[in-house]
Amino acid sequence: MAKGHRSQIKRERNANKDTRPSAKVSYARVSVTKACFVLDAIRGKDVQTALGILAYNPRYASSVIEKLLKSAIANAENNNGMKAEDLYIAECYANKGPTMKRIQPRAQGRAYRIEKRTSHITIVLDER
Repeated sequence: MAKGHRSQIKRERNANKDTRPSAKVSYARVSVTKACFVLDAIRGKDVQTALGILAYNPRYASSVIEKLLKSAIANAENNNGMKAEDLYIAECYANKGPTMKRIQPRAQGRAYRIEKRTSHITIVLDER
């Protein structure tokens, strides 16, 4: 048996919730390894520096992550009342999403599989 009533369990679960501002994009059409190259470059930096890095990074994932970072900053300002100058990237990570499987026709009637990978990218901000 569970400890306590369902409402009590939910109340305890919500009390432990992380209050830091964050943003998440699900099913981004970029593989985890390619997204991690960009995320490693901005981890721990303040948001103004990170936006500068993302603006001049030639990788495709940087445009997706830049949009996500701007969303996280807006969440911090509007929902938590924080100032953008004080924010830095506390956590950023990419988790594996579902893989779309496609077929590439090859010579002599063969078919090769193409795997189009997706990822779930999360950015968590915090104040210094």
